[in-house]
Amino acid sequence: MSDAHTGHAARPGLPGARPHRADALLRPRTGAARVTFFELFFDLVFVFAVTQLSHRLLEHLTVRGAAETLLLLLAVWWAWMYTCWTTNWFDPDHPAIRLMLVGVMVAGLFMAAMLPGAFGRDGVWFAAAYVVLQVGRTVFVVAATWAHELGRNFQRVLFWQAVSAALWIGGALVDAADVRAGLWLPAVALEYLAPWHGYATPLLGRSSTADWTIDGGHMAERCQLFVIIALGESVLVTGTTLGGHTPRAAVAAGFVSAFAGAVALWWIYFDHTAEKAGERIAESADPGRLGRSAYTFIHIVMVAGIIVGAVADEMVMAHPGGHMTAGFAAVAAGGPALFVFGHALFKRAVFGDFTRARLVTLVALAGLAAISFALNPLTLHVCATVVVAALALWDVRAYRRRDRALGVPPMPSVAVPFGGEPAGPPEAAEPAGR
Repeated sequence: MSDAHTGHAARPGLPGARPHRADALLRPRTGAARVTFFELFFDLVFVFAVTQLSHRLLEHLTVRGAAETLLLLLAVWWAWMYTCWTTNWFDPDHPAIRLMLVGVMVAGLFMAAMLPGAFGRDGVWFAAAYVVLQVGRTVFVVAATWAHELGRNFQRVLFWQAVSAALWIGGALVDAADVRAGLWLPAVALEYLAPWHGYATPLLGRSSTADWTIDGGHMAERCQLFVIIALGESVLVTGTTLGGHTPRAAVAAGFVSAFAGAVALWWIYFDHTAEKAGERIAESADPGRLGRSAYTFIHIVMVAGIIVGAVADEMVMAHPGGHMTAGFAAVAAGGPALFVFGHALFKRAVFGDFTRARLVTLVALAGLAAISFALNPLTLHVCATVVVAALALWDVRAYRRRDRALGVPPMPSVAVPFGGEPAGPPEAAEPAGR
């Protein structure tokens, strides 16, 4: 095994070293790991989960409903993220790993189906599916890596997942929603705090981020795809809601505003930052640390913003000229604000800067929320979209000015013959420095 797997010297390559059975399950580190088709197939489960969360928030648009949906989102994200880390180390195209992932998909689909009633009659089924997904996947990995140099890491993870599992099941067995939340909240807290203290475990010690050396490019691409999943759910809501209403001017305006908002969020994240951040983590001397902070923890803020914004999209198309409510004001301004705030944290973690443009955007969105009582839903939604679109355009201008200052040539237009490849040498189609 190469040191890319663990951050340690590659022992199997030494004379007389005996390969471990887990080595056959690991991803080859001969180059940048690609996201496999099976990983994309696996993500379909979480498209459904994101849709369920969005609909649940719409149906329970209160402070309590938002808090419960946030707790469930944290669980869904953690289930996906731990699988993402697992497939960063292990080869999804290996039959044993693929079968394990099929089992995770079954549990994940069942968990997603139970999300609407998780704080009601379906609590036991939701918690059971979540625990089976998390603990079952880790038990498989622990068994596969027993006596392997990666094994201690997964044994520590399993310890903390077992502790939180007791709280998940205990909470599910209680009928009172307040008591259930009181047990599930520390369960989530234990799971999210464990990576920060290195999964410190009695008799097993703790892990360091050097032990979590990962393929940074793969981690970045996986999280980028989850952002696409969330944005896709937003577009799905927009199209479905439009199909359920007779088109008229106000509904059409809400549709345009909703779609433009989704495009603006995509532009903010993918036009420049996503690619450059992927390069930064791929080149990092400690990709495990950057993967933990920038991707594992910070991306959930942006995903939450997209889900909250999708609720506003559906509401504005259903009642564009209706009475302004505190709930709508919160999701219409709060969704974009969460995304922008998460993106600002992401840039800070990866690049070390916090642009004033994002601070101005957050202030503008807060101002819109403050005066929302004087607006109707459509006007508020359109104004929030304009603010986010302005940030996207500001980024385009700022990146171009920076590239000119650094002497980076602009992307030239390349003639592409019908049915062929770009005309000219490869460097014309992909200039250096882009």
